[in-house]
Amino acid sequence: MYDNILYPTDGSTGSDAAAEHVRLLASTFDATVHVLHVVDTRHAGMGMSGAFLSDDGTGLSGKSEEGGGFGMVGERPDFDEVNDALSERGSSMVEEAAEAFGDIDTVTAVELGNPHSVILDYADANDIDLIVMGTHGRTGVERYLLGSVTEKVVRMADPPVVTVRAGASE
Repeated sequence: MYDNILYPTDGSTGSDAAAEHVRLLASTFDATVHVLHVVDTRHAGMGMSGAFLSDDGTGLSGKSEEGGGFGMVGERPDFDEVNDALSERGSSMVEEAAEAFGDIDTVTAVELGNPHSVILDYADANDIDLIVMGTHGRTGVERYLLGSVTEKVVRMADPPVVTVRAGASE
Protein backbone atom coordinates (compact mmCIF):
# COMPACT_ATOMS: atom_id res chain seq x y z
CA MET A 1 0.00 0.00 0.00
CA TYR A 2 2.77 2.43 0.98
CA ASP A 3 6.08 1.92 -0.79
CA ASN A 4 7.55 5.40 -0.24
CA ILE A 5 6.91 7.47 2.88
CA LEU A 6 8.08 11.07 3.08
CA TYR A 7 9.22 12.29 6.49
CA PRO A 8 10.00 16.02 6.34
CA THR A 9 11.92 17.09 9.42
CA ASP A 10 13.09 20.40 10.80
CA GLY A 11 14.51 18.91 14.00
CA SER A 12 11.63 20.27 16.08
CA THR A 13 9.70 18.39 18.74
CA GLY A 14 6.84 18.15 16.25
CA SER A 15 9.07 16.37 13.75
CA ASP A 16 10.49 14.13 16.45
CA ALA A 17 6.97 13.14 17.52
CA ALA A 18 6.24 11.97 13.96
CA ALA A 19 9.35 9.76 13.75
CA GLU A 20 7.87 6.84 15.71
CA HIS A 21 4.78 6.86 13.50
CA VAL A 22 7.02 6.82 10.43
CA ARG A 23 8.98 3.88 11.86
CA LEU A 24 5.82 1.88 12.56
CA LEU A 25 4.30 2.56 9.14
CA ALA A 26 7.53 1.81 7.27
CA SER A 27 8.00 -1.46 9.18
CA THR A 28 4.39 -2.50 8.62
CA PHE A 29 4.45 -1.85 4.87
CA ASP A 30 8.16 -2.55 4.23
CA ALA A 31 8.38 0.97 2.84
CA THR A 32 11.33 3.22 2.06
CA VAL A 33 11.45 6.37 4.19
CA HIS A 34 12.51 9.58 2.48
CA VAL A 35 13.94 11.88 5.15
CA LEU A 36 13.80 15.46 3.88
CA HIS A 37 14.99 18.70 5.42
CA VAL A 38 14.19 22.02 3.75
CA VAL A 39 16.38 25.05 4.35
CA ASP A 40 13.89 27.91 4.32
CA THR A 41 15.29 30.55 1.96
CA ARG A 42 12.23 32.80 1.95
CA HIS A 43 13.59 35.19 4.56
CA ALA A 44 17.09 36.56 4.19
CA GLY A 45 19.03 36.23 7.43
CA MET A 46 16.58 33.77 8.92
CA GLY A 47 17.28 30.16 9.67
CA MET A 48 15.45 26.92 10.13
CA SER A 49 11.82 27.11 11.15
CA GLY A 50 11.91 30.89 10.77
CA ALA A 51 14.15 31.41 13.79
CA PHE A 52 16.80 34.12 13.62
CA LEU A 53 20.24 32.72 13.21
CA SER A 54 22.21 32.59 16.41
CA ASP A 55 25.36 34.53 17.06
CA ASP A 56 26.81 31.95 19.45
CA GLY A 57 29.68 30.83 17.25
CA THR A 58 27.97 27.67 16.00
CA GLY A 59 28.81 28.55 12.43
CA LEU A 60 25.23 29.37 11.54
CA SER A 61 25.43 33.03 12.40
CA GLY A 62 27.88 34.13 9.77
CA LYS A 63 30.35 34.99 12.50
CA SER A 64 33.65 36.04 11.06
CA GLU A 65 37.12 35.11 12.28
CA GLU A 66 37.37 38.60 13.77
CA GLY A 67 34.29 37.96 15.89
CA GLY A 68 31.88 40.22 14.02
CA GLY A 69 28.47 38.71 13.48
CA PHE A 70 25.36 39.85 11.75
CA GLY A 71 21.71 40.24 12.46
CA MET A 72 20.12 43.45 13.57
CA VAL A 73 23.55 45.03 14.02
CA GLY A 74 26.76 44.27 12.18
CA GLU A 75 27.88 43.53 8.70
CA ARG A 76 25.69 42.08 5.99
CA PRO A 77 25.80 38.27 5.82
CA ASP A 78 26.92 36.24 2.84
CA PHE A 79 23.68 34.35 2.22
CA ASP A 80 25.43 31.65 0.17
CA GLU A 81 27.60 30.91 3.20
CA VAL A 82 24.56 30.93 5.49
CA ASN A 83 22.66 28.57 3.18
CA ASP A 84 25.71 26.30 2.95
CA ALA A 85 25.99 26.19 6.75
CA LEU A 86 22.27 25.51 7.14
CA SER A 87 22.43 22.83 4.45
CA GLU A 88 25.34 21.18 6.24
CA ARG A 89 23.38 21.23 9.50
CA GLY A 90 20.37 19.82 7.65
CA SER A 91 22.51 17.03 6.21
CA SER A 92 23.60 16.05 9.70
CA MET A 93 19.97 16.16 10.83
CA VAL A 94 18.66 13.88 8.08
CA GLU A 95 21.57 11.44 8.43
CA GLU A 96 20.93 11.20 12.17
CA ALA A 97 17.21 10.65 11.56
CA ALA A 98 17.95 7.98 8.93
CA GLU A 99 20.30 6.16 11.31
CA ALA A 100 17.59 6.18 13.99
CA PHE A 101 15.32 4.20 11.64
CA GLY A 102 17.76 1.30 11.89
CA ASP A 103 17.30 -1.36 9.21
CA ILE A 104 14.47 0.49 7.43
CA ASP A 105 15.48 1.58 3.92
CA THR A 106 16.00 5.33 3.83
CA VAL A 107 16.80 8.05 1.35
CA THR A 108 18.01 11.42 2.61
CA ALA A 109 17.73 14.82 0.99
CA VAL A 110 18.34 18.45 1.87
CA GLU A 111 16.69 21.06 -0.35
CA LEU A 112 16.55 24.86 -0.32
CA GLY A 113 13.38 26.90 -0.85
CA ASN A 114 9.90 27.49 0.46
CA PRO A 115 9.31 24.47 2.74
CA HIS A 116 5.76 23.52 1.76
CA SER A 117 6.51 23.92 -1.95
CA VAL A 118 9.69 21.85 -1.73
CA ILE A 119 7.88 19.11 0.22
CA LEU A 120 5.09 18.96 -2.37
CA ASP A 121 7.54 18.96 -5.29
CA TYR A 122 9.66 16.27 -3.64
CA ALA A 123 6.57 14.11 -3.07
CA ASP A 124 5.60 14.41 -6.74
CA ALA A 125 9.10 13.76 -8.06
CA ASN A 126 9.69 10.68 -5.87
CA ASP A 127 6.36 8.83 -6.14
CA ILE A 128 5.60 9.36 -2.46
CA ASP A 129 2.59 7.37 -1.25
CA LEU A 130 2.25 8.95 2.21
CA ILE A 131 3.61 12.04 3.97
CA VAL A 132 4.04 11.94 7.75
CA MET A 133 4.68 15.31 9.41
CA GLY A 134 4.86 16.75 12.85
CA THR A 135 2.93 19.82 13.87
CA HIS A 136 3.43 22.26 16.70
CA GLY A 137 -0.28 22.46 17.45
CA ARG A 138 -0.44 26.24 17.22
CA THR A 139 -3.86 27.80 16.92
CA GLY A 140 -5.44 31.18 16.34
CA VAL A 141 -3.33 34.25 15.76
CA GLU A 142 -0.03 32.45 16.37
CA ARG A 143 -0.75 30.01 13.52
CA TYR A 144 -1.99 32.82 11.29
CA LEU A 145 1.09 34.96 11.86
CA LEU A 146 3.64 32.15 11.65
CA GLY A 147 1.92 30.18 8.93
CA SER A 148 1.89 26.43 9.00
CA VAL A 149 3.96 24.36 6.63
CA THR A 150 2.06 21.26 7.73
CA GLU A 151 -1.32 22.90 7.12
CA LYS A 152 -0.31 23.95 3.61
CA VAL A 153 0.96 20.46 2.81
CA VAL A 154 -2.25 18.88 4.14
CA ARG A 155 -4.35 21.16 1.93
CA MET A 156 -2.27 20.84 -1.22
CA ALA A 157 -0.70 17.36 -1.26
CA ASP A 158 -1.88 14.65 -3.61
CA PRO A 159 -0.86 11.71 -1.37
CA PRO A 160 -2.44 11.33 2.08
CA VAL A 161 -0.81 13.26 4.92
CA VAL A 162 -0.61 11.99 8.50
CA THR A 163 0.03 14.70 11.09
CA VAL A 164 1.36 14.15 14.60
CA ARG A 165 1.18 16.89 17.19
CA ALA A 166 4.23 17.55 19.34
CA GLY A 167 3.68 16.03 22.75
CA ALA A 168 1.06 13.62 21.47
CA SER A 169 1.10 10.34 23.36
CA GLU A 170 2.39 7.41 21.34
